[in-house]
Amino acid sequence: MATKNLLVVDDDPAIQRLFEVLLPEPEWRIVTARSGKEALDELRENPCDLVVTDIVMPGMGGLELLERMRQLYPCIPVVVMTAVNTRAHVLDSLRGRAYSYLSKPFTREMLLETVWSAAAADIAPDDIVVFSARPHWVSVEVRCKLTIADRLTQFFRELSVDLAPDERETISSAFRELLMNAIEHGGGADPGNKVHLTYIRGTRSIIYYIQDPGAGFSFDDLTHAAVGNPPGQPLEHTEVRSRLGLRPGGFGILLTRSFADDVIYNEKGNEVVLIKYLAG
Repeated sequence: MATKNLLVVDDDPAIQRLFEVLLPEPEWRIVTARSGKEALDELRENPCDLVVTDIVMPGMGGLELLERMRQLYPCIPVVVMTAVNTRAHVLDSLRGRAYSYLSKPFTREMLLETVWSAAAADIAPDDIVVFSARPHWVSVEVRCKLTIADRLTQFFRELSVDLAPDERETISSAFRELLMNAIEHGGGADPGNKVHLTYIRGTRSIIYYIQDPGAGFSFDDLTHAAVGNPPGQPLEHTEVRSRLGLRPGGFGILLTRSFADDVIYNEKGNEVVLIKYLAG
């Protein structure tokens, strides 16, 4: 396995040390910087595979670094992290085409999963195109890559920072399942196809609208999904998926219906609205 070069940009020595402990040699070569300016200086001298940067630092912060990197190094993935998690930070990171966003403190598993995913990613500047990035209205267009579902789910999870943890995980899981279906089935997991989605945050509700480029579907013909299983045969669809060569799964619509308050499809079956009502 080729060594991955990771640049960690943070003025906290403890965070720098954390990456060195969790990502040891020879799989990883860790280089550190204490500000955005130091990071750019390092990148001019030594190319890297991935940058992980804090937002709040002396001098040039992480969001300015992200903006500069998108101009100079558009294909290097950048993961943004911060202990000051705000909607503005999340949206600026999304608009700046960050690969992912992590709020501190994060778990060891979340950090490792994000870093490995970002290092292995084949990213394009237009994988995620942002049309609106306001706290109560976010609209994007995404290429049909399965990895993008996890990336966007993380952004929207952090955008709901004011929700209780259980509520935030529930709505995030429901959204991910619908987006995965749109990318995989509607778009055929073909990066040449694109999915449009809009997030609307009301006073007492969260609404997701997703439109995929596919031909749609009928609930009468979903033998590959758990929602179409005959009564008393909860795993019938797994045999169908195996015969069709589909990945294990098929629980998306069923799980989404249990997580959300309303899931509404258009007549064709390629547009869906997810509604979650908020407590209080």
